[in-house]
Amino acid sequence: MSFQIKEAAKVYDVLIVGSGAGGGMATKVLSEAGFKIALLEAGPNFDPANSEQQTQFKWSYESPRRGAGTTRPFGDFDMAYGGWEIDGEPYTHKNGTKFDWFRSRMLGGRTNHWGRISLRFGPLDYKRKDFDGKGDNWPIGYNDVKPYYDKVDKLVGVFGTKENIPNEPDGYFLPPPKPRLHELYLQKAGKQMGLPVIPSRLSILTKRVDNRRGACFYCSQCSRSCSIYADFSSSSVLVKPALEYDNVDLYVNAMVREVLTDDSGKATGVSYINKVDMQEYTVKAKVVILAASACGSARILLNSKSDRFPNGLANSSGVVGRYLHDSTGASRSAIIPELMDRKRYNEDGVGGMHMYVPWWLNDKKNLGFTRGYHIEFWGGMGMPSYGAGMGIQHLNGRFQRKGENKKAGGYGVGLKEDVYKYYGAMVGMAGRGESIPQYDNYCEIDTDVVDKYGIPVLRFNYNWTDEERKQAKHMQDTFEELFHNMGATALGDKPDAESDYGLEAPGRIIHEVGTTRMGNDPKTSVLNQYNQAHDVPNLFVVDGGAFVSQADKNPTWTILALAWRASDYLTQEMKKMNI
Repeated sequence: MSFQIKEAAKVYDVLIVGSGAGGGMATKVLSEAGFKIALLEAGPNFDPANSEQQTQFKWSYESPRRGAGTTRPFGDFDMAYGGWEIDGEPYTHKNGTKFDWFRSRMLGGRTNHWGRISLRFGPLDYKRKDFDGKGDNWPIGYNDVKPYYDKVDKLVGVFGTKENIPNEPDGYFLPPPKPRLHELYLQKAGKQMGLPVIPSRLSILTKRVDNRRGACFYCSQCSRSCSIYADFSSSSVLVKPALEYDNVDLYVNAMVREVLTDDSGKATGVSYINKVDMQEYTVKAKVVILAASACGSARILLNSKSDRFPNGLANSSGVVGRYLHDSTGASRSAIIPELMDRKRYNEDGVGGMHMYVPWWLNDKKNLGFTRGYHIEFWGGMGMPSYGAGMGIQHLNGRFQRKGENKKAGGYGVGLKEDVYKYYGAMVGMAGRGESIPQYDNYCEIDTDVVDKYGIPVLRFNYNWTDEERKQAKHMQDTFEELFHNMGATALGDKPDAESDYGLEAPGRIIHEVGTTRMGNDPKTSVLNQYNQAHDVPNLFVVDGGAFVSQADKNPTWTILALAWRASDYLTQEMKKMNI
């Protein structure tokens, strides 16, 4: 196919690729500084308050599939246009390894449907190598990022409590919701084990922080993106307000192919495919910021080849795409017999956990693994899942009523009776842990495969190590002890070594980071401490790619803080005419 590349006449001060946490924050900060901005998003515009796009307040039976996840990875009403598999956008693997790459093609990206667990990295998380001798330290420390964590807390809003736990920094918190019944069971059981079961820290407004956003009214449907903006999504909280300025132009359905450069090696803009007319366009700017997700930004850089940059842009170190790592994850569920046939009432709550367990064993060095995990909980009387009925098919006749002689589940009246019996008695927990970044876990360009836009795709190579497997075993042992202490009976068999102790495949937790890591040495890193490319001074990367290590925390709060920090730095450098 041959056609003429179309070039936009306007030259922007800043061009931003991606509208998720990092791109949204950069758009907000830089638009308020007065710069002319082009924001490019690979999916359509999105506003959860738009009645045509809204999925909040819909019943499972309103779906022709009754809620089964055949069109979206977490169900028809989950607010994610995309998933691990997208038609026409493949990715490949090598050496028999597996990595599942989640992409969300919409304004705000994955922030529209995430769990909103909003945790700061602690002082130890930035300097783990000093503690265990593995991996690398960040070139910055907690005190460098703390002022920006504070700003994010105040701008976005996060509930929680001050706990004074080492390496679990407290912030500026809104009042947390009360524990639900199953969480009280977990809290009591955790105390028996010495676990700190504390209120969660979620970016959901339990009271208003400004006039733009309402307070949560406990519909528990945060994964559908909130129509009153009570939870945090980049589209609602960052991008939408920025678009009210006349200095921000939004380009939607813009699939970026590469970053363009001039003869001196400076970035001059990007080339993208318009997904509507399938034509190629260019947009020019003085500064380019990539925020297309860790793997998305790496793909753009690796595809941005030229005589000056034969291995891809900003890749003189050869580590673009390297050190890819995702959170570890393993889970287990159980039934609490004391809660069977429980009284029905309106169990108010947010769309997520009210309690969680931060990592509690930083001082232990004889665990067999060196990085920790936190524990997330679910349960209670939320909307029953579609299927045989909340896992009751695994009960195999246990907990029968007097005179019963049948397995749980089935269909018809018996199924209805069992759903009623077990509803509210289920509880589950999941560990989310830190993996140690490995040079040989990476993504690269597969030169033999292109997507439907003609852009070469990513190929993944990724393996867990014994560190992560031993960590998952510890998770399962902890889950078992918690279940025992709360009088619960675990469902199914306990995962063993043959199944890597239930360790999820990399990419399934959707916390991938590290592909454009920051560092002081240009020979071993892509970015400096301000997310600025060593090789290309007017190029920045503000997504999770900049991470040197993940910590056991969810990455979004740190992406937001670092993007704000990088944007402030860029503002000062542009005012000084250094960029």
